[in-house]
Order: sequence, then C-alpha cells, then structure tokens
Amino acid sequence: MTDTQTFEGPITIIKTGKGFFSIDPEQDDLFIPGENLGGAFPGDTVKVQIAGEDTDPRTGKTKKIGKVVEVVHRARETFVGTLVAGGPDFGEDSIGHVMLAPDFKKMYVPFVVKGESLPLGHKVVIRYQGWSSTQPYPWGILEEIIGPAGEHETEMRALALGSGFRSDFPPGVVAEAARLEEVGHAELSRIAEEEIAAGTRRDFRDATTFNIDPYDAKDFDDALSVRTLPNGNYEIGVHIADVSSFVRPGTALDAEARNRATSVYLVDRTIPMLPEVLSTDLCSLNPNEDRLSVSAVFEIDQNAGIVSRSFGPTVIHSDKRFAYEEAQEVLDTGEGPLLAELIILRDLAAKIRERRVKNGAIAFDTPEVKIKLDETGKPIAVLLKERKETNLLIEDFMLLANVAVAEFLTEEMKKAHLTGCTIYRVHDRPDGDRIETLGQFLKVLGYHLEMGPGGKVKGAAINALLEEVAGKPEEYLIKVAALRSMARAVYSTKNAGHFGLAFDSYTHFTSPIRRYPDLLIHRMVKHYTIGTPFSTEEVTELDQLTLRSNEREQAATEAERDSIKMKQVEFLAGRIGEEFDAVISGVSDRGLYVELKETRAEGMIRIRDIGDDYFIYDEKRYRIVGEKSKKEYALGDPIKVKLMAARIPEKELDFGLATSA
Repeated sequence: MTDTQTFEGPITIIKTGKGFFSIDPEQDDLFIPGENLGGAFPGDTVKVQIAGEDTDPRTGKTKKIGKVVEVVHRARETFVGTLVAGGPDFGEDSIGHVMLAPDFKKMYVPFVVKGESLPLGHKVVIRYQGWSSTQPYPWGILEEIIGPAGEHETEMRALALGSGFRSDFPPGVVAEAARLEEVGHAELSRIAEEEIAAGTRRDFRDATTFNIDPYDAKDFDDALSVRTLPNGNYEIGVHIADVSSFVRPGTALDAEARNRATSVYLVDRTIPMLPEVLSTDLCSLNPNEDRLSVSAVFEIDQNAGIVSRSFGPTVIHSDKRFAYEEAQEVLDTGEGPLLAELIILRDLAAKIRERRVKNGAIAFDTPEVKIKLDETGKPIAVLLKERKETNLLIEDFMLLANVAVAEFLTEEMKKAHLTGCTIYRVHDRPDGDRIETLGQFLKVLGYHLEMGPGGKVKGAAINALLEEVAGKPEEYLIKVAALRSMARAVYSTKNAGHFGLAFDSYTHFTSPIRRYPDLLIHRMVKHYTIGTPFSTEEVTELDQLTLRSNEREQAATEAERDSIKMKQVEFLAGRIGEEFDAVISGVSDRGLYVELKETRAEGMIRIRDIGDDYFIYDEKRYRIVGEKSKKEYALGDPIKVKLMAARIPEKELDFGLATSA
C-alpha cells in the first residue's frame, strides 16, 4: 500500500466536519480531518489516498490519515434548509451573505445562496453550484421556496423534500394516470373477463374475501379469502393488488415508480409511489368491487401444514373491509360479520407463528408510536399502539405468501438454469462485534445472552432473552438494543436468507402499491405462471434496482422517524418545566440520554447539569459515577426528569434532573 494508491467509495462525514473512509471491512477506517475533505459532502463517492499516520496520545494507537483527492459523484445536488443572514454564528466570512442553514443533520458547513429576493426566515430548496478551494463555503442558487420556517406545512414538506420525496408527479406521469382514469374500470373488466376466458386468470369472486387494515388506510394492497374444502382442509388465498396490469415497463408511470421505489408515510400524509387514481382506486382492493389481483393460494390442513400451493393472476370481490380494531372486536366478543372465517384465520395463524418462532424467528414486538394531530397539524396526543391478534394474523399470512413466492421463484430459476434473476429480501446474521457489545450491555443490566465464539448467536437465544425481560421496566430498552444490534434487511439478487425470520428464502410480494420490488416480483410470478414476458433489460437492471430500492427505503424510514420525532418535540414544547418518568437509554461522556415512558420521546441531560458533583464516565459499565458522592446513573435505570427546552427545528429535547429525583 503506497501513498499514491487511490481508493474509491462513499465517505462518511459527521457534523463536526470529520470524515471516515472504509478501505477494507477488516481494517479500521481511514480518518480524514476537515482540511483533507476536499469539498466532499456526507455520502459522496470520492477517491481517497493515504496521507500519513497519527498516534492517539491517550491510547497509543496509530491510525491512518486519508485525503480526498477527487469527488467522483455527489450523493445529493439539492439541499433543504432555512435562509438566514450571515453573521458570527457562521464565521466572519459569512457576513454580508445570505446563508442556508441546512436541515441535513450530517452537513457540516452552511451554503452561501446567491440570487435576488431571497426570503430570510423561509425554508427553501437550493441547488449546489460549486465550492472552490479558495472559498470558505460552498454555494448554490434558489430552486424552490417551501414556506415560512416553523409552520406545520412548511416543515413537513421540507422534511420530505430534504429526503428526496415529492408529492407532485411529472406531467408525463399525470397524463398517463389521467388516461387510465378515463378507461380504467372498463379496462379492468375487460382484462378480467378476457383472461378468465383464456384460463390465465382465476376467478375468486365467489370466495368469501375481506380486507383487514389500519382504520385510516387509504389504499388496500391485500385481502384474504377463506373456503372450507370437502376434505376438511382450508383454502386460504392471499390476494395482492395487481399493479403490474396497469404499470407496465416502458411507461412514464413505471419510470417514476422505479425512481421513487417506495411510498413514504409521514405523520400527517402519505407521499405515494403511484398517482392516487392507481393507489387508491384502480390498483386498490376496495371492498364491494371486482379487482384484479395476483395471488398465493394455499391448501392448509387443521394443523396449519401446507398441503399445496399455487400462484398467479386472479380476480376477487372483497365482501368486507375491517379496521384491525373492528376485526378484533368480532373475535373478542364472538359476535359480528365473518366470525367463522376470522376464527379459522386466527387459529391457523397462531400455529404458523408458533412453528416459525420454534424454527428461530425472532419475536420482536414493540409498540408503534402514533401521533394524533388536529386539523391544523398540531399534535394533540402521542399514542403507543400495541399490536393485537388481528395485526399478527395479517402479518403471518403475508409472511407465508412472501416466503412461498420466494421458494417458487427460486425453484423456477433452477429449472431454467438461471441465477440472479429475481429479488430477495435478505437479512444477514448480525455482526459478531455488535453481538458481543450487546452481550456486555446485557451483562451490566444483569442478563445473559447465549452466544458462540466470535459473537455468533441464534434466533432462539434472542427469543429466550426477550421472554426473560417481558413485563420488566427495562423490556423496551433491551428490545431496542437487540434490534439495533441486528443487520439491516435489504433487497438483493443473491439469496442470503433472512436471519430475523428464520427463512432460507424470502422476498417482498405483498405491497406493490407502495414498494417497487414487489411490483417486479409480480411480473416475475406472471412470467413463470402464464408466460408474460420479463425483458432481458429488466433482468440486467435488477442489481441496480435493488441498490436504488435500498437507498430510497432507508431515506423513507429516516423521513418517517424524523416526522414522528418532530411532532413529539412539538407536542412537548408546551410542557416545559413538567416532570416525567423516563429510562436512561444511553450514557456517554457528554451526559445521559433518556427516553420518556409516556411518549417514547428522547432527549439528553448534559453532564454539566447533573448536580454539583464531578461525574466520571465508566464506558465499560455504561454509567457515570459522582467522584465525591459516588452517585451512579447507569443504562436502563428509571429516572425522573424535568423538561428544560424543546427545540422543534432541531427535533431535540433538553432535560434536567427532576427536583424529586
């Protein structure tokens, strides 16, 4: 390895302007100090050279120093933020300029914004123009004014745009959607009748069929049908919206769906992958209407064993749309519509789930945070929604369909001597170092996680831990810590199995309205069942499509979390000075991270605000200890806190110790 050798890849840059670059997963990252960043932004693809070494005086450990020699590709060309006047906060060189304070948390430098009539105090989108080595700041030009900072609509739009998601569609997509709206229902009927007559689409309109969805759902990806067979077994149909009959390769609709890759669900809105006429009408399995679907149909015996299965295009007619709560009430009271069918599904699902957990599937189940808003977008309640039997029931049959379709496509590829011609949803075994760190954390809390050499762990061991902590004050904390130690599930053309679900093969088949990979899987199912062409071009692009889908999925997840965090902070902004029950969710040399039990909102108590004592950070035992008082604050401890500040733009809460603590 020489100083002139160049390495290419993505760079990580933190808020303080320090960079890190991975040459080899087995080696420590190169450290890239601010003066060596070469104008790179977080996530950019760069070329890096080794520029020397540095020794940490505390540890004596030597680390290699890197230098960016070229920015190959910008991760983003547009930035969202607030326009402010330059001044001391940004440095003397900013005085006299209009600056953009970026919303992007990892961005370590502001932008100079050039142009006329720049509205200070407004959230805007700017387009990056350049950053020469002689300029203290990068610069850009105004592209879009979002609105006054701090207003609900402005902040939500800014959050979406900052993550690369737009609610409006390009003109070509709008035009295609309008044409489909004109002919849509007639086309739907024509496709159904012609394909039923040709034997390429099965008719399930006489099967008892229903949807179970959230009460506020606008689109319906899936429905279930139930029939009792003469032999006493059950025919269960998992019917998924047939988006592929309307969104076809080569269309503007398909190109836009491919680019978006996913729908985004913020606290107050959905930013759909498809225009509304498709997502909530033509491609939605609305009750009391004939709808096209692609189905996985199972014959299941009394013990939930799979006797047979089949796949392909169908037409259904949903008899009933349940909200989860409505279906649960039918089961709880033993009265109401479709009781017999719901009981069959509930009992089969419980057996399917038990078998899956026995095989090592990890039974993570944490409450979902839901924000209730008034008509102006102001948060009026933060709710923790527990999953009930009906939520689990739907999940179990969706998992059953996803794994069955993955197995079917794998079998068909083997018959055709093909590889890499489908998309899997893969979840690698967790990194050994992270599991060992989790084990140390659990040991501090008084728990033991069984693991093998190198941090190898089985799903059964994690399930045993989750059972042990169930109902205890630290349950949620340990669940979150265990979740964070897991690898991230991703899309891939290479089948690596799914560790968390304990499946050898797994894919996403059940949500083509909101996930592009599912739409591709539908096209593949049709290809292998009724001979619909799946083009060579589509196959060769699969690897690139999985990378795009992974990137957009992560961006959507972060946007959704940020929207919840923003509204949690806004909800608590009116409660400054109040005291709350919390748990210590993190410990560092800067202070204590706490999570409120009532709302799951997170914040920090800075170490300087913890009493009159001098506190020493004990990294190995995840605690701080008072030098004089020996007062100890450790990870997982319950704690009473007082809210000191709620900074909505930063989505941050500051706490102090409660007077009663």
